[in-house]
Amino acid sequence: MHILLGLAAVALVAYFLWRATSGRGTAAAAALQPSGRGLAFLANGQLWLRGANGEPAPLQSTYAQEAADRRERTRERHSWKQGTSFGIAAGGGMRSFESADAPFLVTSAVFQGDGSLLYFQKDAAIGGLFRHDAATGHEQRLLLKPGLDLSGLALSPDGSQLAASSRHSDGIANIALMQPDGAVMREVTGGDTVDSSPCWIPGSPKHLLFQSAGLARNEGGYIVAEGPASIQRLEMDTGTVVPILDDPRFDYLRPRVCPQGNLHFVRRPHEAPQASWSATLLDSLLFPFRLLRAVFHYLNFFSMMYSRKPLTSANGPAREADLKQLVLQGRRIDAEKALRAGASSHGVPSLVPANWELVRLDPQGREDVLARHVASFDIAPDGTLLHSNGRGVFVLDRQGTPRLALTQALVSDLVAAHA
Repeated sequence: MHILLGLAAVALVAYFLWRATSGRGTAAAAALQPSGRGLAFLANGQLWLRGANGEPAPLQSTYAQEAADRRERTRERHSWKQGTSFGIAAGGGMRSFESADAPFLVTSAVFQGDGSLLYFQKDAAIGGLFRHDAATGHEQRLLLKPGLDLSGLALSPDGSQLAASSRHSDGIANIALMQPDGAVMREVTGGDTVDSSPCWIPGSPKHLLFQSAGLARNEGGYIVAEGPASIQRLEMDTGTVVPILDDPRFDYLRPRVCPQGNLHFVRRPHEAPQASWSATLLDSLLFPFRLLRAVFHYLNFFSMMYSRKPLTSANGPAREADLKQLVLQGRRIDAEKALRAGASSHGVPSLVPANWELVRLDPQGREDVLARHVASFDIAPDGTLLHSNGRGVFVLDRQGTPRLALTQALVSDLVAAHA
């Protein structure tokens, strides 16, 4: 009896704590609604929009839907091959006829002055720049090119130029400039580096900030490590690159300049690759077993080819991608592990640790840490600052007080709209 009473008391306390936490979140969200602030964000490779005083909704891309329809027609056209030798892959399993037309994923977006949205989406073979018209809701295809991979879209203050990070197949990424319709694209940085997150400086149309990290390669030319990310300034008149923030202990990410001229960025400790003797020893011990597995798949292929029967029944359907893993600011995050760790900001579970800090640097060199657990942020043209911890989106008011705007799973990027 005493045990039952104790359990009832614990349940009652837990209920009131939940109500109190829920009430605080509801009050914070309600306090944000009168601002009429719209925003966009990326979650799981999909672009979401939240209009003024509205609920977030995924943007439905006409082109992406057409790609999905093509993928379905391909699957139906090749369905007769299932269970035959035509459907056998080299490893002995069943071949998937959908991989040649993978789903499109959005990598970046930016608002235009009229509220329309420019965004880039791609699959493994082709990438394109699109425009979502705010007045009609129609999608306009601006640029489509095989192998094109853009991210970090940034529109100049006057709306005449679009900056982006253009990634190549060898791992290099350069800053590129183009017109907002995707015409006349040219790269303005070079080198064996990853240049990303371009940022225009208000009042300085010939200067551009970006983050840059050097690449380390082995004798075969393969990338083995990426150096600490620094913030650089490109002087477009001369092509000169000037370092602004550079420290081997930290990564300086996603530079943004507010209308008052203050530089904002995410600072986090740099994780240098460590040589692991245990991993080398484990690879040596597992080598015979991996060799036997390769021989097994080789024999399994011939068994499927000639008898249409596998040596094992464990082939099954193709495995889906592991959505527990995501990449935030170039670093792979185990979302499930992060949530189990229990870290949170303002009551919302966080996917990144507290040492991911949003920092403001004024022209006199004074630093202020505005928020912690920051995976992404953006600044609206009127100076309003939004940031996310990967699970929630917050707005900082003029006093620096955070207010909860919304919660969403796996938020990887934020885009602030015009007021």
